[in-house]
Amino acid sequence: MIYDYIIIGAGIAGLNAARLIPKSKRVLILCKMSTWNSNTFWAQGGIASAVDKSDIPTHIKDTLEAGANYNDLDAVKLLSNESISAIKEIIEAGMIFDKNIDGDLAYTKEAAHSRNRILHAQGDATGREIHIFLLEHCPHEVVTQAVVCDLLIQDNICYGVQYFTNEFEQKVAFAHNTIIASGGVGSLYKYHTNSTANAGEIHGIIAQKGIALKDMEMTQFHPTVLKGTTFARKPLLSEALRGEGAFVVDENGNRFLFDYHPSGELAPRDIVSRAIFDYNKKTGLGIFLSFKNFEKKAFKKRFPNIYENIKDLGYELPFENVPISPAFHYCMGGIDVSLDGLVKGFKNLYAIGEVACNGVHGANRLASNSLLEGLVFSKIAVNKSLEKNFKIDNKSYKQEIKEYIRNKDIDKDIKDDLRKTMWECAGIVRTKEDLQNALLKIEHYLSLDIGRLLNLRLLTAKTILKASIKREKSLGAHFIKEE
Repeated sequence: MIYDYIIIGAGIAGLNAARLIPKSKRVLILCKMSTWNSNTFWAQGGIASAVDKSDIPTHIKDTLEAGANYNDLDAVKLLSNESISAIKEIIEAGMIFDKNIDGDLAYTKEAAHSRNRILHAQGDATGREIHIFLLEHCPHEVVTQAVVCDLLIQDNICYGVQYFTNEFEQKVAFAHNTIIASGGVGSLYKYHTNSTANAGEIHGIIAQKGIALKDMEMTQFHPTVLKGTTFARKPLLSEALRGEGAFVVDENGNRFLFDYHPSGELAPRDIVSRAIFDYNKKTGLGIFLSFKNFEKKAFKKRFPNIYENIKDLGYELPFENVPISPAFHYCMGGIDVSLDGLVKGFKNLYAIGEVACNGVHGANRLASNSLLEGLVFSKIAVNKSLEKNFKIDNKSYKQEIKEYIRNKDIDKDIKDDLRKTMWECAGIVRTKEDLQNALLKIEHYLSLDIGRLLNLRLLTAKTILKASIKREKSLGAHFIKEE
């Protein structure tokens, strides 16, 4: 059987694409782990949107300024111009966002936004609520525990995918259209906010095939995650907290961020992350998030999940300061695509969401534009594919389909060292020497007899390191320290 569509990934971009593909089409959605294990599910703050037509120029301006004006202007205009209708459509389809006492949509503010334009659902569970809504409105087949290990590429046509169904079994599926919506690369780093499913294997396949990856050096670190937990995925303390009154202090109560930027806590994420990193390194003082501006009842109502999660870890909000540090959060770079989601040079291969790079985020993503990107560009890609109506002939595919070994005994120690190396050498502050040393280590690991998934992770790490070395001057989230 040939599917009409294979969608890789079950976050907002993949599931919204699936929702918009006609029910009459044969669609296979491949989900790496369980359906809830995605960055969409964990997104707290909300989804950005121009509030009305008069806000579009300001939303564009804020996105460009956060992105260090490295953004693709046409992509930013497209995102903002389509934002109002995208939100309107999903609400009309049944998605419920929080409202104010007058019954109007409740907008909040996050860092680097010049006005309130962030919609939220169930307080601080926006991603979860959108994810559940999209799953409930998905009319197509979702296969979980399906780990893609290769794309079937020939003559600028994607014929389908090869994927692991368990440790040893592999399957091949053919499709007229393949949509990559696999997310980011967070699990390449020792400390991150991402789903554990986001390890960058698809980027590795893309690199191996010689398909262009763009801006891979542009990696964003979230300034405020809870410090002190033992697991790699750190509990995120949403930017909406700072947008509504939380602030950063050292252990002596000093709000030092204003020494780094006039907007203090509400400066762009790259600036706040580097300021926290730098101040801690210079002073040795612990860094905390203070909630003293909140009243308990209001805090619990607005941020119920953060309240419960942090309480489970031993903190009583809003009365206690919580220790924080930055962690890897988002990859602005990805597969080089045109504004219609087509992978450049291809006839039927699309990439949408965090895995793609259409230039909308520039050198630093504006808060809450990621969920919006998933909504807007998934719709555009689906419409483009329906318009093209491209068909493959699977009998024309003549490439060897390899049998891969998923994991090998030596992989775990190398994976752990990879994450440590990327955090220390390709993190918030970088030096050319550290990047080059890390690249040499990655090259060595790639020469060893390792499993397929580790090989792909290493290839992705290599693209980040090479892009970081190539960009010798600091820009946005990419910060090179002069040696």
